[in-house]
Amino acid sequence: MKISRKIHHFIRLQNIAFTFLFIGVFALLAWLSSQYSAQSDWTANSRNSLSEPSVQLLQQLEQNVDITAYATENELLRQQISQLLEKYTRHKPDISLSFVNPDMRPDQAREEGITNDGELVIRYNGRRESISRLNEQALTNALQRLSQSEQRWVAFLAGHGERKPDGDANFDFAIFSKELKNKGINSQTLNLINTPSIPKNTSLLVIADPKSVLLAGEIQLINDYINQGRPLLLLTEPGQASYVQEITAQLGVSLLPGTVVDATTQLFGIDDPTFALVTQYPDHLATRHLQTMSLFPGANGLAINTDSNYMATALLSTLDRSWTETGNIEGNIQFDSNTDEQQGPIAIAYALSNKQPMDDIDVASQRIAVIGDADFLSNAFLGNGANLDLGLSLIQWLNHDDSLIDIPAKTASDIALEINPTWSIIFGLGFLFLLPLVFIVTGIVIWLKRKKR
Repeated sequence: MKISRKIHHFIRLQNIAFTFLFIGVFALLAWLSSQYSAQSDWTANSRNSLSEPSVQLLQQLEQNVDITAYATENELLRQQISQLLEKYTRHKPDISLSFVNPDMRPDQAREEGITNDGELVIRYNGRRESISRLNEQALTNALQRLSQSEQRWVAFLAGHGERKPDGDANFDFAIFSKELKNKGINSQTLNLINTPSIPKNTSLLVIADPKSVLLAGEIQLINDYINQGRPLLLLTEPGQASYVQEITAQLGVSLLPGTVVDATTQLFGIDDPTFALVTQYPDHLATRHLQTMSLFPGANGLAINTDSNYMATALLSTLDRSWTETGNIEGNIQFDSNTDEQQGPIAIAYALSNKQPMDDIDVASQRIAVIGDADFLSNAFLGNGANLDLGLSLIQWLNHDDSLIDIPAKTASDIALEINPTWSIIFGLGFLFLLPLVFIVTGIVIWLKRKKR
């Protein structure tokens, strides 16, 4: 069939239009790919995707999340951090990640309190959290704590020579209070002489090593506070039993005579025997995550009275080579079984909860901690071992900030092939002799068939 000029022009226009449409479709697809993304995780148990609790939390975060990773020039470590954050940015694109080399910026790392390579500092809504474990559970729980809008007020009792939450002296708690602020927990002093009541917005009352006896009216206010089922943190020191006797008697706690000494500290180059070490922790919400030892300078041993109205759990216990020294701590000291001294391990901290429910009071949720040392949270010793982590965990536990998201572990299915020795021999002979023989016989058969044609 002869194609006219008109049909020829029409076919040419059709080809040009098809070309432009084809290019336009590809350009549109390219633009759509830059605006939208689609991913699918085909790994076993979806190991490369976030769990549903994490996704739901990200959907509730309305503001930007800024994350700074303090990591050295270790490509493997930085890649691990980036891959972890990529899972989160798929659901919340306004999460920013920046890297800082702590070796190049030691001043900034020191100011942020960085202690581990690869530690993440997370900022959200004017609050700050830091984590050193690079996994979904640690990061999601940090984001959850940052998203909580409720203000926590920790009141430090004052007026009896207690440790000051804003004091810069070595024995005060200014650094610890700053860390509490970063967790969204505010601190203030409370003098019951000037303010003859404990404010209702007080989430936790802290009595940190008073140096004089509390007045009867103050004791009554504190007892009323405890009887209302509200939380308390009591920090005491050796030789101060008479100053807190009224409170410890109500709690059913006794302060052992003497000071805890630990011969194990000499192995770590510590000459002062009054420095006690805690290396193992019970399976308790406040301590189960701790993995490094904590240091307690001049601790007081504790005991629970048999008639106590509280259930007690020993949170911190010293090592076997420790004991309570009642004599002068000088020269060559040793345990004397003929005195009131007690051989280790010695409990230096207890967590208390009520045995019996009381009318109109939710005492089942009451949390009290008694610790025979206040120095471990002081400005001078807070940076030793797990002291800071322990202090923050205690405050969060007492404040009931333990509603952590349970992230199920994602592990690969067991795809390992286990072969016993007999089958190993069978497979070996098969690959070495049987399989080559099959190929040879097949080749000979094919050659004979072709030769007969």
